[in-house]
Amino acid sequence: MSEQKIPQVTAKRLPLYYRYLEKLHAIGKKRVSSAQLADALQIDPATIRRDFSYLGELGKKGYGYNVNYLLQFLRDFLRQDEVSNVVLVGVGHLGTALLGYNFYRSNSTKIVAGFDADPGKVGREVDGIPVYSMERFSEVRDLHHVEVAILTVPANVAQSTADEIVRAGIRGILNFTPARLTIPRHVRLHNIDLTIELQTLIYFLKNFPVDEGVPELDLPEPIDEN
Repeated sequence: MSEQKIPQVTAKRLPLYYRYLEKLHAIGKKRVSSAQLADALQIDPATIRRDFSYLGELGKKGYGYNVNYLLQFLRDFLRQDEVSNVVLVGVGHLGTALLGYNFYRSNSTKIVAGFDADPGKVGREVDGIPVYSMERFSEVRDLHHVEVAILTVPANVAQSTADEIVRAGIRGILNFTPARLTIPRHVRLHNIDLTIELQTLIYFLKNFPVDEGVPELDLPEPIDEN
């Protein structure tokens, strides 16, 4: 079944399942139930069963899911054996932190370069990742076959920077800036607003005590301005 035929909310949860199944596999766990997955990931069991149902018959009633089989299925489905190179634009405090992290939990995603307009940052490395000037963006993008960029620049230059990297061939942008970007229809945009996420968390803490549980809400998808 192709990825296009599953809901986006389901597609967003599949990497969560994959990472947890990796942990189960590492400790020798052979099978797991939807209830156990739900308890570990704080996702309703019915939601987990529905997510897996989009992928086919992956488990058996009364038995649960075979960890090795499900892990391999998701690895193939998510193409975890393929490494995707990405770049980061804007090596400020947040950008530096992301370069230092560099998706160490994932074997399939790697930040290969950082970019910044500050001459004082160009030419150095952050945790082994080189930082280039924006003048070399197209060159580095072509060298590493990059299609996705993480944007952590100041909001006042976010749109002009997005325009520049799209012209260079970027097809996906993970936008950490508060700016609402205008991009071509062929480019995929995901917005991550840390302020909104924090405000949402505080709202839930005030209105849904932890012992009552937080209902799973169908929150809006990240804005895709394409």
